[in-house]
Amino acid sequence: MTDSTPVVSSETGKFSTDIAEELISAAVESVEKHRQDGEELAMEPEVAAEVPAAPEPDPLAELRTRLEASESATRELEAQLKESKEQTLRAMADLDNARKRAQREREEVVRYGLERSLKDLLPVVDNLDRALDLGARTGNWEGLQEGVRMTRKLLEDTLSRQGLKAFSALGQPFDPHLHEAMGHEDRTDFPPGTVSSEVLRGFKLHDRLVRPALVMVARAPAVAAAPAEPVAETPPAASEPEPAAPSASPGQTEEG
Repeated sequence: MTDSTPVVSSETGKFSTDIAEELISAAVESVEKHRQDGEELAMEPEVAAEVPAAPEPDPLAELRTRLEASESATRELEAQLKESKEQTLRAMADLDNARKRAQREREEVVRYGLERSLKDLLPVVDNLDRALDLGARTGNWEGLQEGVRMTRKLLEDTLSRQGLKAFSALGQPFDPHLHEAMGHEDRTDFPPGTVSSEVLRGFKLHDRLVRPALVMVARAPAVAAAPAEPVAETPPAASEPEPAAPSASPGQTEEG
């Protein structure tokens, strides 16, 4: 770039400069350069503010995550399966118990269903027993006694086929589970505490007691204490009179 000398104009009274063409070009280039530098400085914050790009996903980490989720779901399903299995087992046990209970109740109905009907027949047996006892005591009903005995035997056989059987308590030790005591009897021919007489016989339906036997229980008779003999008091001894001398008979004379 060449230097230029100022020239004073006589007409205007102002300084003017003769600017060469090269100086103008240099000034334009300088302005352009400053303008470009300003644009670059204005663009730098935008570049710095840009979000960094996300890293590429790791396939192994994704597989590991999926595997953990699958294992967690498997454990949950196993717990649910175990709970369902326990509930099923409990339900099967309850069903089996209900079936056994129903079977047992059905067997009891079949075995003991006639208990009330058979119990109503017991007074008939009692009346037959009383008729037989009356014939045996009077001795006038030999024919009736035999007929009643046969009827009684037939009825007892019928009841026995249904499971109802009589049992004898005479001479047996008193058992409150089988006998009902009506009173006591002073007996020497039975040990104390045994059944000395039977008012009504007892009956069982299979192994169940239908009616206890009405009995009298023997006891030892009370022994009365013998009264003590009173001791007689001896009265005081009295003076006994001397016996009188025998008098001579009238026909007797004294002889020397």
